[in-house]
Amino acid sequence: MKLQHYLGGLEGLDPISLETRVFVEAWEERIFGIHTAMMALSRQLDLETTPSTFNTEWTWADLRKGAEAMNPFDYFKFRYYEKWLGGISGYFVARGYITQAELDARTLTFRSSPAAMPKGGDAAVDARVRTYLMTGDDPKRERPAPPRFAAGSAVRVASPKSVDHTRLPGHLRNKIGVIDNVYPDAYTYLCDTGVDGIGKAMPVYCVRFDPNDLWPGNTETNFTFYADLFEAYLEPATAS
Repeated sequence: MKLQHYLGGLEGLDPISLETRVFVEAWEERIFGIHTAMMALSRQLDLETTPSTFNTEWTWADLRKGAEAMNPFDYFKFRYYEKWLGGISGYFVARGYITQAELDARTLTFRSSPAAMPKGGDAAVDARVRTYLMTGDDPKRERPAPPRFAAGSAVRVASPKSVDHTRLPGHLRNKIGVIDNVYPDAYTYLCDTGVDGIGKAMPVYCVRFDPNDLWPGNTETNFTFYADLFEAYLEPATAS
């Protein structure tokens, strides 16, 4: 498992940024817009056609996989939207929309002459983006089977292999918790995580943990730690 998947309770990650602005620099707002447009134009969405040449699938999972594929030292060095930029750029190169040489050349051009940056957009693409923002991509589904666990059940968190991306916090692996709440309906992720176990829709639980079990001898008192976890990540606490 990558270090990026195992941050809960880790110490010594200073300095921690206390920046409260959503966008620190102008280009960050642009990269957010590019990501949103890619989501809206993604081929898995049944929306009106547009003149865009973007014809592959892009989800939040792809964005996260791109960022988490970075070397851990780079992952912790770069700011939030710098990771986005790296993940999106890598995606366009990997899917053949642009070569690395072309990307490097355009980067040099735009850095030396900001006025050369593309301006404006397309009305049809803008309309599709607005439709996407209104409809979204809700991962909630009808429950295919009754929940395996009930409120009050003791459960052990599994430790599945994770490659590109995981929805399981590393500090909860192999820990014992208690089901606090069973959420209605069923839920899935934006893409199949493969060996990590999240694919078809399944129940999701709010699980409570004793912080001292997670970080023995190194936690505050008088509070409880809660986590929302997919059923695939849980097994009975008595399981060997």
